[in-house]
Amino acid sequence: MTETTHTQPLPPQPPDGAFEPYKPRSPEFRAAMDALRGLRQELFHDAFAYRPLPPASPDGRLARRLPGRLRGHAAWAPRALIGAAGLVAMLIASADDFNGAALNLGLGLLALVPVLLTMVRPVGAFWLSMAATPVAAVLGSEWGSEWPWLPGSFACHLFVLTIVAIRTRPRTATWMWVLTAVYGVMAETGFRNGHYFGTDTVQLLFVSALSLLGVSVWHIRSAARQEVTAQRTVTAHERSRRTLLEERTTIARELHDVVAHHMSVVAIQAEAAPYRVENPPPELEKAFVTIRENAVAALTELRRVLGVVRAEDYEAPDAPQPTLADLDALLDNVREAGLTVDKGVTGAVRELPQGVELSAYRIVQEALSNTLRHAPGAGARVEIGYVIGGLGLRVVNGPPPRPALVEPSPGAGHGITGMRERVSMLNGEMTAAPTAEGGYEVTVFLPVATTREGDA
Repeated sequence: MTETTHTQPLPPQPPDGAFEPYKPRSPEFRAAMDALRGLRQELFHDAFAYRPLPPASPDGRLARRLPGRLRGHAAWAPRALIGAAGLVAMLIASADDFNGAALNLGLGLLALVPVLLTMVRPVGAFWLSMAATPVAAVLGSEWGSEWPWLPGSFACHLFVLTIVAIRTRPRTATWMWVLTAVYGVMAETGFRNGHYFGTDTVQLLFVSALSLLGVSVWHIRSAARQEVTAQRTVTAHERSRRTLLEERTTIARELHDVVAHHMSVVAIQAEAAPYRVENPPPELEKAFVTIRENAVAALTELRRVLGVVRAEDYEAPDAPQPTLADLDALLDNVREAGLTVDKGVTGAVRELPQGVELSAYRIVQEALSNTLRHAPGAGARVEIGYVIGGLGLRVVNGPPPRPALVEPSPGAGHGITGMRERVSMLNGEMTAAPTAEGGYEVTVFLPVATTREGDA
């Protein structure tokens, strides 16, 4: 036994090489480990997982070119092509006259089954083709120049590599091609037994490389096409959203101007009302003061809330907002632009709330603008109906002349969206659809509460 001392013991020192695992690895080592992990993930993890071949889209380019009867069967086209490839491989494998019928049948099945298996278990089909290749070579080879790939095995493995590359990712097909090369080199060098090196392996690798290159290019084009389609969808959505926000901003500005005008009038009249009455009672003066203070407060709050939608360079219009009384000037303006337009009014013309008048004017303006833009040379008609409980609008245009004198202008396509926003703001109803004659019709109903309903 050793004597213990009261001195502080030194911390234990790690043995030499204890920190070796913690040393940073070289880029080459990390690349090799990543490659091995990719190989295990692509070809060994769930190698025989069930992945059925999905049916073809009926809207594909190939399906659209088929006649009506065959278009319904276009979904089975991928399975039919794989089945045909399997039959070709089977015929090639069983075409040797020196083998018996039973042996040819067995070789044909060894070439057929892996190709058909690609429809449900693509990675497993590759391993089955790799396993069937030496079996077929042992059974059907005469140790001639066809070692190690018999014609049937050659066609089967080429079809399997191509189909699996189409169904999976290019990286998976690359690993399969590498393993095929490893097997071919080992078979040629270890069991060549007088064979010339690379007689069949080099041919298979060259042809399969061309096939996989074509499939990779197809994958890249498909991915690029999908990305472009997605970008177009996002762009169209953002454009529609931006147009919608701009239209709402315009509506908010116009409402701000309309409501601010009325509130200003209320505040001014409330301030001037006591001076129009001789010796007004104090209660009346106090009531008018309260009305004015509330009107000014409401006007300030309205400007604060709705003022955020104004652009920095936006200036409120000096002239009042247009109403249906200004519709004749609008029609004269579009007539000067070349549009033949008629106007019809039914019912008792009466003054409507300014918001309804403004929205009705803007809807007619946008409908006529769409006619000028999309149907140049066509005639239009504007019908206004004053009915109990609301205002009805109908703007219809005929088909453009054939041949067209002026080409249609492809606008942003969001004018209908702005109309619907205005109608929805007023709890109205709107329909917009092509007519049977080839024109277009916009029908709108804007509800307006009657005086009796308002009092109630």
